Amino acid sequence: MGKEDKTRIILDSVADGVFTVDQHWKITSFNRAAQEITGIKREEAIGRHCWDVFRASICETRCALRQTMNTGRPIVNQSIFIVNFRGERIPISISTALLKDEQGEVVGGVETFRDLSVVEQLKKELEGKHSFFDIISKNEEMHRLFGILEQVAESNTTVLLVGESGTGKELFAKAIHSLSHRREGPITTINCGALPDTLLESELFGYKAGAFTDAKKDKPGRIAMAEGGTLFLDEIGDISPALQVRLLRVLQDKVYEPLGSTRSMKADVRIVAATNRDLDSLVAKGEFRRDLYYRINVARLVLPPLRERREDIPLLAENFIRKFNRLIGREIQGISPEVFHLLMSHDFPGNIRELENVVEYATVVCKENVIGLEHLPDYLGRRMTEKDQGHREEWASAGPSLDDMERGFIYEALRKNHWNRKATAAQMGIHPTTLWRKIKRLNLDVPRPRTKTQDTE
Repeated sequence: MGKEDKTRIILDSVADGVFTVDQHWKITSFNRAAQEITGIKREEAIGRHCWDVFRASICETRCALRQTMNTGRPIVNQSIFIVNFRGERIPISISTALLKDEQGEVVGGVETFRDLSVVEQLKKELEGKHSFFDIISKNEEMHRLFGILEQVAESNTTVLLVGESGTGKELFAKAIHSLSHRREGPITTINCGALPDTLLESELFGYKAGAFTDAKKDKPGRIAMAEGGTLFLDEIGDISPALQVRLLRVLQDKVYEPLGSTRSMKADVRIVAATNRDLDSLVAKGEFRRDLYYRINVARLVLPPLRERREDIPLLAENFIRKFNRLIGREIQGISPEVFHLLMSHDFPGNIRELENVVEYATVVCKENVIGLEHLPDYLGRRMTEKDQGHREEWASAGPSLDDMERGFIYEALRKNHWNRKATAAQMGIHPTTLWRKIKRLNLDVPRPRTKTQDTE
């Protein structure tokens, strides 16, 4: 047995992932644990650049192995994320060292990594955390977007956030800025739909003294104010065709001219745009420039409305109650079971912003410890049908326990999915067997689907 074969056997017996690179950053060895963690076969990894294999959160700007090879100093147990072959974000802990030959000459680098998925999951469950910066969610699609955010934020790529009004697009823009290498710079926001075209142009590009009658002195625009940072263009679908031309030059050539100026200025900003409109339709109608659309639609994130992530309603409501307790000086402990049921069945056309307004109103008018139906805005109170009233009387007698809240949530989720347990479990992000156990434990009287094929236990 040759020396290389012995080395491979030893490396394959190690529980941690191990790989080595040469001085050109191409992988020269890749052990069994590395295959299992990444899902990439050894034959596919060897000969490729390490960043193509791992697509880690630090590959572009803060490569640990490059730092070790440049300084000669090893790195021990640094926590990062990589992306496996399914596109899933995997938390790992890495350690790096120089790779030397028998003469002591540096011939490359070696990195070991340990899968922290189980540790991270236990940590989240123990700490009860379902937040990403200021975004609160336990929805599967939202967590997928969280994973994409970290990858996108590391570059200067223009990002387009698409979603209905009130879905949290500005929070996503702030998260992108906070994760980027521009985090020390400013983030400047401008709502393109809130200003008339002439005012929006001066606000965006700034102006020179004498550019118009009231321009007594120079005024920097939002682009200049965002220098070295991020410019968030909210509701970009509302800008006029004339302004679209000027904005296209900023994205394409990274230059602009303030109003009244004859000299171009450099725009060192990262653009994040957002819209609640169908830009594809606007492009087809000729109302939005196709070339500008392609410039902003580089990394597109579609934010789901609240009605598609109902499991987040309790989390968000609890968070808003804590927020307004602090602001208003209340000591509200939670919501009643009937309010919980009503919120879970409401479609929230205004999304998270509407829920926040509802909780704020209820916090203001509630003088008790628990928010009841009488504390909700009138338009919500009127939605209580006779059937809902029956559930209200049934649940109210038991008091606002955690089981009541869970019972209400599962019952409403089942009803929305026409009592199909498999579809309900998928929406909730749990296994159908887990849902079946919860139904049994909570003694839920659930109608069966029309056919057996609609339901699996």
